[in-house]
Amino acid sequence: MSATYLMPTYNRQPISFTRGAGSWLYTQNDTPYLDALTGIAVCGLGHCHPQVTEAIQQQAATLIHTSNLFGIDWQERAGESLCVAAQMDSVFFANSGAEANEAALKMARLYAYNKGFKQSKVIVMEQSFHGRTLLSLSATANPKAREGFFTLDDDFIRIPFGDIAAVEQAAIDHDDICAIFVEPIQGEGGLNTAANGFKYLEQLQAACDNHDWLFMIDEVQTGNGRTGKYFAYQHSNARPDVLTTAKGLGNGFPVGACMVRGRANGLFGAGSHGSTYGGTPLASRVVHSVYEVLRTTDIMQNSVTEGQFIRDSITTELKQYGVSSRGAGTMIGIVLPEIMDCSQLVDLARDEQQLIINVTGGHVIRLLPTLNIRRDESEQVVERLLSLLKPLL
Repeated sequence: MSATYLMPTYNRQPISFTRGAGSWLYTQNDTPYLDALTGIAVCGLGHCHPQVTEAIQQQAATLIHTSNLFGIDWQERAGESLCVAAQMDSVFFANSGAEANEAALKMARLYAYNKGFKQSKVIVMEQSFHGRTLLSLSATANPKAREGFFTLDDDFIRIPFGDIAAVEQAAIDHDDICAIFVEPIQGEGGLNTAANGFKYLEQLQAACDNHDWLFMIDEVQTGNGRTGKYFAYQHSNARPDVLTTAKGLGNGFPVGACMVRGRANGLFGAGSHGSTYGGTPLASRVVHSVYEVLRTTDIMQNSVTEGQFIRDSITTELKQYGVSSRGAGTMIGIVLPEIMDCSQLVDLARDEQQLIINVTGGHVIRLLPTLNIRRDESEQVVERLLSLLKPLL
C-alpha cells in the first residue's frame, strides 16, 4: 500500500478495506474483520446502514450543495431534529468535531467580550481532547498533539478531570473566566469518567450558574446514542449552554454541530461565524436519516445491553489479573495493568484475531462497536479479546 503523495500525518496500519457491512470490514480478498472501533466512534449504526445509504444516494442524485447564501430545507429539518434530541434551541452545522469545538470556543470569547472582558479564560480538563484546529488544540491536553504549534495556553486554565474543588479554586485565582468546556467521558484520554459519574456535570453546571460562565459540553464522541442516551449529559440533570457533536452524527459522512441554549442564545448573529460546506443539503439529509434511525428503533437500549455484556464478560474472566472496565453504552474501556506492555495489542488483535481495536491513555483498550451490534457479534468481540489477552497477562 503506497502513500507516496500523502503527507505522513498518520501512523497508518498496514491494511486497507474495500467494503463494510454492519459490524464488519472486508479487505480486497474478502477477509472479514470484526470492527470494534467503527472509525473511532463514527459508524455507530454500522457500515453502510441501508437507511443512511438510501438517503445519501437519493440526495446525491437531487442536490448536493448550494451554500448558506440560500435557505436549505434539509438543514432546517436536521436542525429541528437535532435540537429536539439534544434539548437545545438552535444549531450551527460544521464539517467536523474540531470545527464544532472551534465554534464553541469562539462563542465563549464573544460571550466574554460582550461582558466587557479585555481577555478571558476557559476552564478545560487534564487529559482532554477537543481537536486539532489552533484554538481547539490549545484546549486539548495531549502534549504530543500540541508540540511545536505555539498553542494559546494563556486562554485556558487546565484542572484535573472530576475535581470540582479545583473549579472553585480557579474561580478564586482568576477573575477573567468565561466558560467551562468538558467531555462527559474522556475518549482520547483513556475513557475516563468522574468518580461520581455524570453527577459531575451537574456540579459543573452549578458552578457556571453561580459565576455566570458558559457551560459547554463536548459530545463529539459521546453523542448520538453512543452511551445509551442520545447525548451523554442526559444521564444527568445537567443542561449545557453550548453542546458540540460530530462523529456518529453522520455515521461516516463528515458533519459536525454546535448547539446553544440559555446564556449562549443569540451570541452568534449574521457574520459571526460561517462555513462554506456547513450543513449542505447532502450532509443535512444524512443527519436527519441518522436521527430517524435512532428515534424509531431500540438501538440505544441495545447499546446499553451489549456494552454491559462486553464489559462484564471480559472483566469477569480477567478480574484476577487486575483488569477492570469503564465507560457507558458501547463506549467501552478495558483497563489493563499499567505494568503491561500494550504497544503491540492493536497489531496483534488485527493480525491474530481479525479484530479492530484501539489503545488509548497508555493502557486502556478502547472498544467502540456499533450501537446495533448483535449478541453473537458481542460474544465474538469478547472471545477474540480474551484469546488475545490471556496469554499476555
